Amino acid sequence: MISKIETVWLPVDDMDRAVGFYRDTLGLEVVDHEGKWAEVTAGDQRIGLNAGKDETPAGSGGAVIAFGVDGAIEDAVAQLRDKGVAFSGDLSDHPWGKIAPFKDSEGNDLQLYAPPA
Repeated sequence: MISKIETVWLPVDDMDRAVGFYRDTLGLEVVDHEGKWAEVTAGDQRIGLNAGKDETPAGSGGAVIAFGVDGAIEDAVAQLRDKGVAFSGDLSDHPWGKIAPFKDSEGNDLQLYAPPA
């Protein structure tokens, strides 16, 4: 019945700030940006950013986008810290892999993820 994820979208308060975060801080490509909607890509997944007046970031307890990394997750954490990203917890190791949680510029929950070796 369900075969794939078509899109993921996140509410944002400030579109320019959010687009800058995903483009300049995370290094994702902006493929659409018009008014209160923008889309960035991570691999073949599109992430929509919605600044509609009825949309507000959840901050915590909502959806989480987990980004895979090229290379060691520790290196990716260091690179993002150098760009001003504040991680909301330490890099943690679990049976299902390593995660490093952080928030985007709008307060949405994100994380870096590396599967177990």
